[in-house]
Formats: sequence, C-alpha cells, structure tokens
Amino acid sequence: MNTEPAKKRPAISREVTCPYCSLLCDDLVVQNSAGTLTVEENGCHLASQGFATATVNSTPRIRGKTVSLDEAIDESARILKRSKLPLITGLGTDVAGVRAALELAEKSGAIVDHMHNHGIVKNSLVLQDLGWIMTTMSEIRNRADLIIFAGTDAGNYPRFYERVIHNDKSLFKTNVRNRDIIYIGDELDPRAGKNKAGKRPTVINCKPENIGEVFSVIHTMIVGDQLDTDVIHGIKLKTLVDLAERMKQASYGVIVWAPGELNIPHAELTIQNFCEVIKYLTRKTRFAGFSLGGNDGGTTAMNVSAWQSGYPLRISYHKGYPEYDPHIYSTNNVLKNRRVDAMLWVSSISTDIRPPRADIPSIILANPQTRIGYRPDVFIPVGTPGVDHKGHMFRTDSVVSLPLKQLRESVLPSVARVLRNTLDNM
Repeated sequence: MNTEPAKKRPAISREVTCPYCSLLCDDLVVQNSAGTLTVEENGCHLASQGFATATVNSTPRIRGKTVSLDEAIDESARILKRSKLPLITGLGTDVAGVRAALELAEKSGAIVDHMHNHGIVKNSLVLQDLGWIMTTMSEIRNRADLIIFAGTDAGNYPRFYERVIHNDKSLFKTNVRNRDIIYIGDELDPRAGKNKAGKRPTVINCKPENIGEVFSVIHTMIVGDQLDTDVIHGIKLKTLVDLAERMKQASYGVIVWAPGELNIPHAELTIQNFCEVIKYLTRKTRFAGFSLGGNDGGTTAMNVSAWQSGYPLRISYHKGYPEYDPHIYSTNNVLKNRRVDAMLWVSSISTDIRPPRADIPSIILANPQTRIGYRPDVFIPVGTPGVDHKGHMFRTDSVVSLPLKQLRESVLPSVARVLRNTLDNM
C-alpha cells in the first residue's frame, strides 16, 4: 500500500491576460507549479520572462532596516505629510493602483507623472492641438489593406503581427492575406512584415528626423501639388509619388507609429504630419492612425487620469485642484530643478526599470526583484497585477480594459492596498 502523499498537480489557467506589454494579449495558457509560473501557450519572450519571475522573500524596509508593512506605511504617510510638494511617479500599476495614486496626490498636493510619459505626451500634444483619427487592433485585423509602419517595426510588441497583421480571415470581405505592408524609417527590421504567402513588404529608408518631412512630401503628392526636385533625403520622388497613389487607392489604410521610439526633437510635429495626412485621405477613402505604446500601465494611467481629473498625466494638485502642464510637471524636470521635496515611485510590473535617484526623501513601491541602485527611505515590495492579484488594465488602443487574474498565492500587497492605507494614515 502506497502511503506517500499524492503530489499536487500543476494548476492551469486559461485565457490569461499578460500585463508585460501594452497589447495585453488575453489568450495565454499559464501553468502554476508550486508558485512557479510557466507560459504553456500563446506567449512571447516578454511574457515568458515576466511570468517566470520568481517570488522572493522580501520585506518592507525603512532606510535599510527590516520593518512590518504597517510601519513602512506609517513612515510613508509621515514623509508625505511633511512634504510641501511631493512627486508621485513611475505609476507602473493597474487601474486600482492609479486611482489610489490620484487620491493620494489630491490629499498630499502632489505632482503626478508616469515613467513612460516622455512618449505618451508626444501623442497627447497632437490630440490636444489638432485632433486625430485613430483605429483599433480589431479594425486593423479585419479591415486594413494597407499598413504603413512609420519609424517603428513593432519589434517591441512581439505578438503584434501574429494578433493583428497576419490573420488568415477577417470578419468582412477584406483580402487580409494580401495586404500591403510598408516601412518608413531607419534600421527597421521588415522580416516580420512578410506574409504567409511570401509577399515581402516595401522598405523606404530615411533617418528618423526626416520622417516628418517625408510625410509632408507624401501629403503634397496626395493633394496633387508638384515639387521641383527628384530626390528627398535620398529617396527618389517617384517612390513617394507611387506611395501616395497607393494610399489614395487603399480601402482602409493605417499609419502605425510608436511615440516612445521617435527619439527626435519635436517628435510631436512628426506625429502631427501623420495625422494631417490621415485627415486629408479620409475625404476620399478610409484611413486611420494607430499608436503603439503605454507599457508598464502607461495607457492605463493616462485613461484613469483623464476620467478622474479631466487631464492626461503630468498634473499637479498643489493648488488644491488638478493643473496640467506636460513640460513643467515632467519627472525629469521637477527633480532636476528641485521643485519637489519628496518622491513616491511605483513600479509593480517591470523589474528592469530603476527609479530615479534624488536627494530627497524617497518611497519606493516595486516588484521585489527590482534593482533599485540606492537605499530609499522606505521600500515596500508589492505584487504584480495579473500575477499576484487581480486587476484591470487598458490596452494600447484605449478601447478596452481587460481583466487580470491572480495566478498564484502571494503575501505581497497590491499597490492600491498600500496607497489607500497610506492615505488613511494621513
């Protein structure tokens, strides 16, 4: 007779939403074997690496000394209460975490920003100034017959092609298997744009700082004007004339960009050129834009801030109401110019991003595997939404918020719990 206890079979979770990039792929199959998570189906290298991040025995610390969670929260509240102008930034968290952060900011009179807002703000400036016409992942998948990647190859979003570009069927009569793919930029990898039938994408090489001017020329060709030149930044004018005609003939065209990858001066003007071309083309056909970005809860933070305060991020509650300024209230600016006297950094998803270092009292809420690089005044290890606790996050196109499952038992608190308890102590 076998008296050995039966081994517990690994738990399998299906239709799991992945929080490790802003596509929020929601079809993963993840195995939990004694707390160790493994992506079994439909993952990518970001998902495999993220879910495999092991839990570690990490406890809160005050200036390097191990303390209880309640003690760490009490000290965080004291720091924020003493501060005349704190900064709440990072914001790598879910909907509940951002809501709690904004409540805490309102109570403490803080400036609020996101770690990736240097990219997000390039989009928001265009939207505020002239407006835009945007599409969704589903619309591209089911309708687009021409897709132009401007300054990006979408390589930072590993399953974008699988989920959006290379589908075999559509809900409508669009021949998605034969759609045209075009890359405009420098050092882009077009290999993923080759479809299953072997059709290769078109590549137009130009420096990132010249992409905006190239689209201005395309705009000129679309409206029927002429240019007294044969070459634009090394590109034959005929190439751009032919592209303009393809764009006019498209049934549903899309320009895809990633604002965080446009590391050029005044990138918002380049994005504005995309949007102006799109708006003109919609007079004759259907054209739209699509922005890739918002990792680490960036899209989530922007949406929650918009509905809570009326503004996208980079806001200040110092005057008792939300005041928006995309330049003055950036994390880099307020730290560099010593405008703030305390910092609360939140990063519960990525373990690769280090918080900025400043000679002010610092509170760090982060994944316990994060390498901080210095000893903050308070460190509180927190759980990851979609792994250690349930939650919701907004996808990169902002049209849906997706539910996140708890996949393993964890003693790590959520960001929302820590911030709300801090708020209660103030």
